[in-house]
Amino acid sequence: MTKKKPDQVVYNEEKGKYDAALTPYATNLGAPAIVTDDVTTWKNSNISKVNHQFKTEYKELKAQYDKMMEQFEYNNLIYSAKFSFEPIVGAVYHLYKRGGGEPFLSLISPEECNWDFVGTFELKADKIWNRIDTPVDEEE
Repeated sequence: MTKKKPDQVVYNEEKGKYDAALTPYATNLGAPAIVTDDVTTWKNSNISKVNHQFKTEYKELKAQYDKMMEQFEYNNLIYSAKFSFEPIVGAVYHLYKRGGGEPFLSLISPEECNWDFVGTFELKADKIWNRIDTPVDEEE
């Protein structure tokens, strides 16, 4: 016959050893009550903070992406425009549209002509065109 173990001692029959120290509950009447902390409010407040952090970072990346796409569109427009000179790095050029909507690049400023003005650009050393005037839709 097997020897009966005392009630206040926890004996794990599967492992064949005492594991009272490993249980998530008290094993005798004199043991203090084990109460798990309620971390729901901590989780909810930190989830809110983390979501705000991700949302802010997403907005920053989206703004950076939108700016890069706008720069890409202007560069694409300028490189597809008609001009009969080799642009010099650091020089300022003006982009216009002809009557048919065909873009062309010129050294003549908008004050000196009455063509359909698109924007003023500067060619950087990395061959990327930078817009140096404020677009009309941003002023309004």
